[in-house]
Amino acid sequence: MKALGIDIGGTGIKGAPVDTRRGKLLARRYRVATPRPATPKAVAETVAKVVQHFRWKGPVGCAVPAVVKDRRLRTAANISRSWLGVDAYQVLGEATGCRVAVINDADAAAYAEMHFGAGRRRTGLVIMVTLGTGIGTALFINGHLVPNTELGHLELRGRDAEKRAAESVRVAKGLGWKKWSRRVDEYLHLLQRYFWPDLFIVGGGVSKKWRKFLPRLTLPTPIVPARLRNDAGIVGAALAYEHERRRARQKRSLG
Repeated sequence: MKALGIDIGGTGIKGAPVDTRRGKLLARRYRVATPRPATPKAVAETVAKVVQHFRWKGPVGCAVPAVVKDRRLRTAANISRSWLGVDAYQVLGEATGCRVAVINDADAAAYAEMHFGAGRRRTGLVIMVTLGTGIGTALFINGHLVPNTELGHLELRGRDAEKRAAESVRVAKGLGWKKWSRRVDEYLHLLQRYFWPDLFIVGGGVSKKWRKFLPRLTLPTPIVPARLRNDAGIVGAALAYEHERRRARQKRSLG
């Protein structure tokens, strides 16, 4: 019940071995910069360096900033568009020499939070929003994932919402917490009007500073910070491998 979880982000690629029964990292996470451009070959080679750092020979789960359908990437947010249509399982598996599963990065983070964090035992509709280089989203209905939602690309003031309210925008524009909080609040109210969730979970690297912005938000829906903070993507990526293995066993049993 162990897997190496790797979170491929727009600025960094980080990973660690994970105990998937407890959702705990088994070693200090290792991080390297995301290559520029983030092509399939360059990213796969960097992922292989993370695997080699831990001398890992077992299964690997990878979280990617993209829609994953039938093993292939159908979008490419903050990575090279040369990923479009690429079989990520094959490319990453060949580079690492390991069995690999691939999942959308926000879905991975939400998996971790729903199993071990702020969403544990929560029913109804839970929306997780990750604020980082872009905005990732994940929806769970009564504990079941609706995969590959890309709600960070909803239109807000005539452009992608993530171009206005991502954490990277706050840093690049030097926005104060009060001003940036208003942007996040506006975006979350947009999600509120579309989905009326029972809980919002806010993750991403900025979640460790949640006291600076969450109390400023005006949503009627409860909103909480991710408990696993920026490790959620690593834990969720490892869980994705376990989930795929269980699903494969179920298919064979129905056979």
